[in-house]
Amino acid sequence: MKKSILITGGAGFIGSSLAHQIQSRFGGYRIVVFDKFRDGTKFRTSGNQRALGHFKNLIGFRGDVIVGDLQNLEDLEKLEKRYNFDVIFHQGAISDTTVIDQNMVLDANLNSFHKILDISKRMDATLVYASSAGVYGNSPAPNRVGFGEIPENVYGFSKLMMDRAVENFDYDKVVGLRYFNVYGEREEFKESAASMIFQLSQQILKERKVRLFKHGEQKRDFVYISDVIKANILAMENPNRGVYNIGSGEARTFNEVVRILSDNFRVEPEIEYIDNPHSFYQNYTEADIQSAKANIGYRPRYSLEKGIKQYALRLREVFENR
Repeated sequence: MKKSILITGGAGFIGSSLAHQIQSRFGGYRIVVFDKFRDGTKFRTSGNQRALGHFKNLIGFRGDVIVGDLQNLEDLEKLEKRYNFDVIFHQGAISDTTVIDQNMVLDANLNSFHKILDISKRMDATLVYASSAGVYGNSPAPNRVGFGEIPENVYGFSKLMMDRAVENFDYDKVVGLRYFNVYGEREEFKESAASMIFQLSQQILKERKVRLFKHGEQKRDFVYISDVIKANILAMENPNRGVYNIGSGEARTFNEVVRILSDNFRVEPEIEYIDNPHSFYQNYTEADIQSAKANIGYRPRYSLEKGIKQYALRLREVFENR
């Protein structure tokens, strides 16, 4: 049966990757991208774009594109009147972890999510939404759903409250995916908010030098975009209600990232270790993915080495076109 699918934040990194993959795999599905798109305004604290959606992420996309704001009730009402969705992938959010305006982040992320939950229930649509490893803060790794959820910034708090809202919502077809450190194609338009893998690659190619905090032995669970998209599709096909970690299941250091990037680019960069200027910084994340394996069939295919090798050509293209 052909489905009608909504992707909020569908012009962003993960949303656009999802739109292209569904279009490729499920040619008969009707896909609607809903996105605010960037207008040049930036957050005062970080200097990052307030909206990350970029039209170039949707080159080749053949579905419907609707410009709208999740915080605007009229936009959501118009969307609901025009369509009846079988599946909603909710990727839209303020994802800049350095934004300190609590009211803004909670309104954009949490309040809008309550509206999406209501729409999903009224349409009897499967809802797959983006949560985050930010809910764990600096709790001991490996990170497991239901344990050590102590966010240290308002972004992580907003995602945790979204997960809590699902627990208290009377509707079963809802799946939350806690993304760890996602990297891959189409993230370049996030600019300074792009992954450390993207940032370090551009430093290596441009300056032959990288800067790492302290000793570079901080550990993160880096997950390649293809595995994240696969997890979303699995959740659509197996909507077992719950919240699941989506990572590689293996923590790696920033020093290792530099080494793997250097091997792919055949460049030996100088490494400068600097003080960490951030008041909040996750030093060690690692996803316990056993529940995701058991309940939605998620099994990551990409190690850090394999993911970076796949991504390296695009990283070089971005550098050469800047």
